[in-house]
Amino acid sequence: MFLRRNLWRSGLRSEAQLRELLRRGLSSASPSLPPFDHQPRPYKGMLADEVLEKRKKFLGPSLFYYYQKPLNIVEGKMQYLYDETGKRYLDAFAGIVTVSCGHCHPDVVNAVVEQSQLLQHTTTIYLHHAIVEFAEALASKMPGNLKVVYFVNSGTEANELAMLMARMYTGNLGMIALRNAYHGGSAARYAKEVEDHINYGTSGNVAGFIAETFQGVGGAVELAPGYLKLVYDIVRKSGGVCIADEVQSGFGRTGSHYWGFETQGVIPDIVTMAKGIGNGLPLGAVVTTPEIASVMSKRIQFNTFGGNPVCSAGGLAVLKVLDKEKRQAHCADVGFQLIDRLRTLQQKHDIIGDVRGRGLMLGVELVSDKDKTPAKAEAAVLFEKLKDLGVLVGKGGLHGNVFRIKPPMCFTKQDADFLVDALDYAISRL
Repeated sequence: MFLRRNLWRSGLRSEAQLRELLRRGLSSASPSLPPFDHQPRPYKGMLADEVLEKRKKFLGPSLFYYYQKPLNIVEGKMQYLYDETGKRYLDAFAGIVTVSCGHCHPDVVNAVVEQSQLLQHTTTIYLHHAIVEFAEALASKMPGNLKVVYFVNSGTEANELAMLMARMYTGNLGMIALRNAYHGGSAARYAKEVEDHINYGTSGNVAGFIAETFQGVGGAVELAPGYLKLVYDIVRKSGGVCIADEVQSGFGRTGSHYWGFETQGVIPDIVTMAKGIGNGLPLGAVVTTPEIASVMSKRIQFNTFGGNPVCSAGGLAVLKVLDKEKRQAHCADVGFQLIDRLRTLQQKHDIIGDVRGRGLMLGVELVSDKDKTPAKAEAAVLFEKLKDLGVLVGKGGLHGNVFRIKPPMCFTKQDADFLVDALDYAISRL
């Protein structure tokens, strides 16, 4: 391995050092993107420097961007993105796990355009076929008695509505969520922590428990087998309801199941979803049982844009594409190859401390020693090098040292090979 360990252990002390490492360059032997039959349109719009300048001037300072020199992405097609120069990138992060079918998938685009030409917006104070067709199709994907759908505009809205439902239904206020630092292990041990928290940190009664089955921003961490069964039982005995956050793991992305919670053998009381549900449209949903939904009739629940005709038409098209193209099975097949190749790469490079996840919801954790100290500096350099090679990944985990690999679900085996080859090439030149 070619890590300069003294440098890494002392940390990168200046941006100049980071720039110097990146300037070492990539030789002509670097891996090449798979062939792809698409020619981007010539871009004649605002260039990156001007965009960045105006962004800093007119948009909030809390916004952040990836890369030392941020990319100006101007076009997308399926699993690929194009910058202002026409350079193609493999999108292995799917707009933060949002593009499910593929960028500008023709079926989704056509559905949105066709509806936009007829009627862009009404609210639920009038009838419209699109919202009920979408709700019926979505409910058909749910197990048990999860049959009542509420449409919103984002995952945040979905989770807030789910927690409101939990509090109204139970009459309790306290909600329990998992810490970002959860890292697997004994299901019983971690379930006992929830029980102890209820017994000693609350009145003994809670409104609900909310959790991702696969932590997304937390670093692609899958819950320990059997964990949710134990916790759901504890929470329900304490008067609470159980909420599954499927904003990132839903719609077949894990390959083995359509919903992440199904990997735990449980049926939640409420399920929240967003991101992949709309393939980039501002769309989210909450699905629950008729019993829990009935409490919402005690007050007016209204969302101006939730389930509007355009988003409903697009969302229904997404469900149809995922079924027609058998994307769940595809995620399982491609994900199996990708995980296998990444784990083989792990044997070659000590910096790869863990490869985890299912289907096309994976994480690669980078470490700097056998004690698995987070390799934050190395991750920053590799992140830039992968971009230069044409691979866009996400970052997550408590220390930002986990590469999040969650591409559009049309990602191919050839794309998987290129991603691993690019990661191997970049690590080998650290």
